Amino acid sequence: MMSVVGAQPFIKPMQTSPSVSPGIQRRHTLPASEVRPLNTQDAISVFEIEREAFISVSGECPLHLDEVRHFLTLCPELSMGWFEEGRLVAFIIGSLWDQDRLTTDALTLHKPCGSTVHIHVLAVHRTFRQQGKGPILMWRYLQYLRCLPNVRRAVLMCEDFLIPFYRKSGFKVLGRCAITVANLTFTEMWYPISGHAYMRRNSEAIRFPQHPLTLPLTKTDEQVDV
Repeated sequence: MMSVVGAQPFIKPMQTSPSVSPGIQRRHTLPASEVRPLNTQDAISVFEIEREAFISVSGECPLHLDEVRHFLTLCPELSMGWFEEGRLVAFIIGSLWDQDRLTTDALTLHKPCGSTVHIHVLAVHRTFRQQGKGPILMWRYLQYLRCLPNVRRAVLMCEDFLIPFYRKSGFKVLGRCAITVANLTFTEMWYPISGHAYMRRNSEAIRFPQHPLTLPLTKTDEQVDV
């Protein structure tokens, strides 16, 4: 579970431990699992996972490399990456939108005054699929959005075969999307964020924009299946 961060970052007290011989020291200090916002240095890893996940299925990527960098520069706080021992294994990239329905402009624009988060892409590395990581990351992302005071809903567009997947995360069908890419058509789906004032005050989701801290994942998270 994510934890609330107040005005000051939480600092874990230093613990004294007996000296350990070099032969049995840990090989590295990277956490086994962590969730954090993405940055432009993650862009190539993001695009490699995205390209493998989407090109083989639909022949099109939701975001090209320059667009990944574009959104990670403008609104990194609306992204979320899951890392295993420092390696990106799953991610979400979003931006703000200011209209009721998605239009072609939503594919490339970030509207800072908007109250809708447009989720551009959710992808999982092929080695880590069928482990429940997609639904877990989406759940964490939606919990995080509840901590953003101006966000009222999340929207996405997907091919029809993905509708059941997103329905399991609580998304509802809005209707056919006005956007087409090549010969692909999409369904627009939405998730309500408004009406969660209590959760905004009491949620344990980290406030990434103020404190980009990493978060360990629990064993319970790992047990959820896709």
